[in-house]
Amino acid sequence: MQIYLARTQGFCAGVASAVEIVEAALQKYGAPLYVFHEIVHNTYVVKDFKTRGVIFVDDLAEVPNGKRVIFSAHGVAPEVLETAQRKDLKYIDAT
Repeated sequence: MQIYLARTQGFCAGVASAVEIVEAALQKYGAPLYVFHEIVHNTYVVKDFKTRGVIFVDDLAEVPNGKRVIFSAHGVAPEVLETAQRKDLKYIDAT
């Protein structure tokens, strides 16, 4: 029997797109940039973004009113969108 080990795979198209959106937003708007939940379940990518001024939050209460926030590739509930609108957040949906 021969066993073949697969090499690592890249991100799925949705996650790759979400990571590109955060990159583009950092370039266009600069830091701080808030992201609702981790953009991807990859410690290396998340740590790199943190060093560049991305702030990952699990509650929109952590985002100051009027700031910019990106919703992760995992999507958000309608209630989260309503909260973002009430707080006058400028949001980018990376779903």
